[in-house]
Amino acid sequence: MSWLVIVDTGRCTGSGICASLAPAHFTYRDGRSTPPGGPVEPDDDVVTAAECCPMEAIIVTELGTGRVLHP
Repeated sequence: MSWLVIVDTGRCTGSGICASLAPAHFTYRDGRSTPPGGPVEPDDDVVTAAECCPMEAIIVTELGTGRVLHP
């Protein structure tokens, strides 16, 4: 089942940790993180990036069920 990854721009401080831990899924642009443009396949790197975000700005949910995987 695919995941939806969102970055709460109000919480993101632009540490860049997510982009360094999961460069295939996050980009660092204009001082903030940018998530993938659409659903992604489950990937441990996405969860690791979300868990390491100091502001807990990354929200990962399972498409179809709406189950929140992080935070």
